[in-house]
Parts: sequence; structure tokens; C-alpha cells
Amino acid sequence: MTLDTPRAKSLALLLLAMTQFVLVIDASIVNVALPSIGRALSFSQADLSWVVNAYTLTFGGFLLLGGRLADLMGRRRMFMVGLVLFSLASLLGGLAQSEGWLIASRAVQGLGGAIVSPAALSIITTTFADGEERNRALGVWGAVAGAGGAAGVLLGGVLTSGLSWRWVLFVNVPIGLACTLLAPRVLRESHAEAETRSFDLPGAVTVTAGLALLVYALVDAVNVGWGSTATLGKIAGAVALLAVFLAIETRQRAPLMPFSIFRQRTLRGADTVALLIGMSLFSMFFFVSLYMQEVLHYSALKTGLCYLPLAVGIIASAAGASVAVTRFGFKSILLSGLLLIAGGLFWFSKVRAGGSFAGDVLGPSLLAAFGLGLSFVPVTIAAVSGIAPHEAGLASGLVNTSQQVGGALGLAILATIANTRTNDVLRAGTHNLPAALASGFDRAFLVGAGFALAGALLTIVLISSRDSRAHSDVARQGEAAGASLL
Repeated sequence: MTLDTPRAKSLALLLLAMTQFVLVIDASIVNVALPSIGRALSFSQADLSWVVNAYTLTFGGFLLLGGRLADLMGRRRMFMVGLVLFSLASLLGGLAQSEGWLIASRAVQGLGGAIVSPAALSIITTTFADGEERNRALGVWGAVAGAGGAAGVLLGGVLTSGLSWRWVLFVNVPIGLACTLLAPRVLRESHAEAETRSFDLPGAVTVTAGLALLVYALVDAVNVGWGSTATLGKIAGAVALLAVFLAIETRQRAPLMPFSIFRQRTLRGADTVALLIGMSLFSMFFFVSLYMQEVLHYSALKTGLCYLPLAVGIIASAAGASVAVTRFGFKSILLSGLLLIAGGLFWFSKVRAGGSFAGDVLGPSLLAAFGLGLSFVPVTIAAVSGIAPHEAGLASGLVNTSQQVGGALGLAILATIANTRTNDVLRAGTHNLPAALASGFDRAFLVGAGFALAGALLTIVLISSRDSRAHSDVARQGEAAGASLL
């Protein structure tokens, strides 16, 4: 069938959104199952975090490379390769008989996800015309991706309680393979022009090693300390590798990351703000889950069910964000979203040991959910707006990398703040552990609100109002043209 009709584009978007949903879910679905995994495979408490960190490490480290591979080797081809790798790693993870086996499988899952995610986003960028059509598509993408984090907690609780922890990994296999088989039927192949297809191997090795080492340093800093020799050494190594990468790129005839892409002010601003969105929001899911389970003593299943309002709020706001961006431009909507996130996290900073879902979780969850939808969609639109088709994968990889590195950095900083505050309260003579934990979560949420406010300020300063207005004008013209054909 032809892949340019409205129906074909809708099917393509459905497939891409479903794939992104699975990838996002996989970052959170395992959290609820961690206690069961620890008991089944005899994990130590310190090593258990690597079930999550192994996925984060390779996902964040390989995103930029995955995006560029999509441009050079074919976006649909790399989408399918990544999906097969992700599905097979999920199967192996579900069959794991030891902690090393499971951690290695999770790392390969992250690698598959790092290939799939920027390829899928760049397919959207090249399939849907810049303006109202792409805004609608990215609204769906944002709704699915944003809700995936909340849905992962719910699905993880259901599968772990009803079946086994292994099913939080097995569930990916049929979905991933089905999407792989459908891809040639509903997705069109695209790639960069033939003359730009040479591959920058030295650049690929150094940037991937640098990003992976940086994410490793951040996720392990909570365990070994920010001032430790190990953390400082890893951060210094990551900075050195990334500096070598930059030096290589200035000398390459066909660089992995052409610096010309950063001439666009809005792309630079969007990637910077995406970093702060990741820093403020990714850790919210982590701390809210801990608050409900460790302080309110909810079961895994009840905790998952309590995420339903959050998921619904994200879906509704992301769908509305695409329409709002068409009307008002991406800058004002992004600013509104970040202010709502800041408000929601500030409200969360008032949680207490004797709290309740209705009094302490529901209201701030909804406020943060609407903020997430109203920020995730416009920052993605801004990051890929006006990008040349042959650099779609690179732009997609950059915004994804910004969010993932921001998430790892934010969680590392906020977990350190929460742990330090909790320990200080306990050392002061408090014997009420839930109260001490709530005090630590309060402090982390408050700093997270500060990250969101910083993102709002940088949105004003770094993102071009002219580009935002121009995008809105083009989008409204496209909407009017589409209406006139009906």
C-alpha cells in the first residue's frame, strides 16, 4: 500500500507510538518488581539498583550514536534492528538465572532502545510535514511517552503481583516482534543523502564511551559519594573523552555530529531545557513511588493504581499541547508547562508522614502531569523544528540524550539530597523512619521545583520567540489548507 495517505500515516504513527510506549515503560516497570527480583536471584541491596542503572547507562550512552546511525544507514532499518535487539534482550532477561545474566540483558535492552527511540522520532519528523501535521503527531508521541512512565509502575505492579517478576520483561517480546514485522508494511525507508553516508568511527567510539561513562558516574554517585575518588575520576574521564570527541569532529570530513546543527538557536535552547525537564521530572516518579510504598505503606499494586490519574493527565495535556502549539507557538506553551511542573513539585514538597493519597499525592500529581504534557511536546517540536531531513536522526538523538542525561543527573543529585536529609533527621534523634523519609523527599521535591523554574527562565532567554511565531504561522496555514480541502 502507498505510505503517503492519511490512513497510512496514522498507522505509522500508531506503530511508532506503541514502540515508544514500550521503551518508556521499560525504564519504570522494573522498579516495582525489584524486591521480587532481589529475592529470586539473591541480589545484594547495593547491586539491585543496577537492574535499573544498566538499562539507563546504555540507553543514555548510545542515543546520539543511534540517531546518527538512523540517518546514515536507514531509519526504518535501524528501527527494526533495535527492536529485534530489544526483544531478544527482554526474553533473555526474563529467563535470567543470576544477577550478572539479568544485568547484562538489561544493558543490551538499553542498547536496543537507544537505537529504536531516535530512529522512531526521526521517522515522525520525516513522515509528517513541519507545522500542524507534525504537531499533531508529536502530541500523540508525547502523550504516549509521557504516560509510559506512570503506566510502567501500574503494569509492573499487576504483572509482579499476578504472575511473576519475569513477566515485566517477557511482556516486551510479543509487542516488539509484532512491531518489527509490521514496520516494512507501514513505515517508509529514509536516510541521509548518499554523499554524506561515510561513518565517523572515531567520533562514534569517543562520544558513546564519554556519554556512557558520564551516565555511569551519575547513577553510581549516590552509592559511592559525589566527592569520592571514583566519582570524580569517572566524571574527569567522561569530560576527557567528550573533549576528544569534539576535537575529532572539527577534523572529520563527514563528522558524526556536524557542529553546523548548533547554529540554530532554538535547537540549542530546546536541548538545554530538555536537560532540565529530565532533571526535574524523571526523579518525580521515583520519589512518589517510594513515598507511597515506604511512607504510606501501599502495596506495589495499589501504588501502580494510584498512578492512573497521573497517566490520564499526561495524555490529556499532551494531546492539548499539540493544538496549543499550533495556535500560540512552542515557546509560550513550554513556559506554561515548566511553571506547572514547578508548582506540582513545590506542592509535593509538602508531603508528610501521616499523609494520604487524596491529600498529598492526587493534587500535585495532576498539576505535574499537565505540566509534563505541556512541556514535553513543545520542547520536542522546538528541537526538531526547521531541521534538514538528513539531520533528523541527529536532532532526535540530541533531544533524547539531553532528557536521559538530565534524568540521570537529576536523580543522582536529588537522591543524594534526600538521603542526606533523611540521615540528618535520624541522627538528630528521630526514631520515626517514615517521618525521616518524608523529610528527605520534601527536600528533593523542592530542589526539583528549582530545576523546573531554571528551565522556565532558560526558555525565556534561549528559545527564539521569532522561531516560535514562525512555526505557529506555518502550522495555522497548514491547518487552514487542510480544512479547505474537506
